[in-house]
Amino acid sequence: MRSVRRDRADPVSGAGNTRARYRRILRFAAWHLAVTWWFELALPRIGLGRVTERNRTKRMLRFAQRFRVLAVDLGGLMIKVGQFLSSRLDVLPPEITAELEGLQDEVPAVPFPAIRALAEAELGAPLDRVFASVEETPIAAASLGQAHRAQLRHTDATDTGLDNVVLKVQRPGIDAIVDVDLAALRKVGGWLSHVRLVSDRADMPALVEEFAQISLEEIDYLQEAANSERFAADFADDHRVTVPDVVWERSTRRVLTLEDVTAIKITDSEALRAAGIDPAQVAPVFASVMFDQMFTNGFFHADPHPGNIFVTPVTDSSDGRPWKLTFIDFGMMGEVTPSTRSGLRKLLIAAASRDGRGLVTAISDVGVLVPSADTAELERAMTHLFARFGGMGFAELREVDPREFLDFAVEFGDLVRSLPFQVPENFLLIIRAMSLTSGVCSSLDARFNLWDSVEPYAAQLLRDERGNIVQDVAQQALDAAGVALRLPKRLDGLVTRVEDGSLSVANPRLERQVARLDRTAQRSASALIFGALLIAGSVVRADDAVLGSVLMIASVVPLLHGLWVGRRGL
Repeated sequence: MRSVRRDRADPVSGAGNTRARYRRILRFAAWHLAVTWWFELALPRIGLGRVTERNRTKRMLRFAQRFRVLAVDLGGLMIKVGQFLSSRLDVLPPEITAELEGLQDEVPAVPFPAIRALAEAELGAPLDRVFASVEETPIAAASLGQAHRAQLRHTDATDTGLDNVVLKVQRPGIDAIVDVDLAALRKVGGWLSHVRLVSDRADMPALVEEFAQISLEEIDYLQEAANSERFAADFADDHRVTVPDVVWERSTRRVLTLEDVTAIKITDSEALRAAGIDPAQVAPVFASVMFDQMFTNGFFHADPHPGNIFVTPVTDSSDGRPWKLTFIDFGMMGEVTPSTRSGLRKLLIAAASRDGRGLVTAISDVGVLVPSADTAELERAMTHLFARFGGMGFAELREVDPREFLDFAVEFGDLVRSLPFQVPENFLLIIRAMSLTSGVCSSLDARFNLWDSVEPYAAQLLRDERGNIVQDVAQQALDAAGVALRLPKRLDGLVTRVEDGSLSVANPRLERQVARLDRTAQRSASALIFGALLIAGSVVRADDAVLGSVLMIASVVPLLHGLWVGRRGL
């Protein structure tokens, strides 16, 4: 039995208030932003980059540990922020993601009397008149609500065809907590929008608003019930997936009653094997179901962590598979617009066919690259990446000599960092869903190869869109004809530019390297002059205070010059 601990932010405990909560979040963010600025921007500019590199892992781990304490102590949306961070394996170091993974299950439960009071107020009657029984110990406690097993009364059971249900109830006062947390996050997003390294990659205020919309929808249980039925309709004819029924008569905005579909947790390999189910066979089916949601239906479960997916054994399967995937908790759902879905399909097909150029084009189509980006070098990098590592599973990648990854990072690292990548709106949930999908599949099968699932799926997409491909080919033929018609005029212009000496050839990579060397030389010279003046001034000052002071003050000029040169390089 889980021990019950009061959440400081919960009004039931009587501790804390909204103003103190708001200030605490902002103090935490301000301090760690200042620390990050000092170590990642200020110190490297004055030649102390090695200090930054040497202590980065410890700083990251310390930040993750402190945020975890903050999130568990405050609850509310801070837990959600931590969960989002823990799923960003693509951009965050493992020191952060590993430390925050436990936030999926580390949420203290609200005492049952408070849950009972809220549920009875919502349903308009005592619980013992609405349900035959309700278990006081929750089967799950989340940041926004918690779930209890219950049994319907005979009349409701007869009407619905259900007996055992799950009663999901919001945390008391969660509306006010969400409002405070969103106000604090908007303030932090505004701060980050003034940091060039962040603003060049993402529109933080827009991302915060997207997160706000997701969070507000998640605390509306009637919206979750509607999402559940829409998801069920999408997979009505799919024998791989089941969804719990909704008891609408016993559901409100803050209380949701669902069919109890508890089964084997998808990552419980021992329980799966005990039921005669091979975990390695579950992984590709789960991946395929998630692909269908995002690339075909356009409506997907955005929180597919292991606690929200069961493997349910069945005895009368029509497709010969003795189990189904059961999805629960439809509060966090994502929608993919037709244009974005088209771009994602192109990306999937390009990845499956190891097409570096096609992959870069698809990345541009979905808005991850700004339209003005020079992609020629990125295409070369992706082609090189596919040629060396394409098709490898996670287990195979772990066996690759780390020096090979280092060589690739050295060759293309500066290029990738210099490109104007951005996080487009409506991508928070797509990134989260794909990260969690990859993690679940890898836990089911350590040698799971995502390519094995991508390739047949991409081939099916190609067959389904054959008509679109024919249109694309026709369009490419028209484009080629237009180029051929314009070619004589362009050749004539090229010859003219060669003759008058106005032709120039640009190598962006070489230019970046030369510019970097020039900035380094300037900074070194400034640092040398700064040190010389400072030391000379301190020596002379013992005999000639005026001249020594002048020399020491003058040393500020080359110091500022060195900092300015470093700033231009960002």
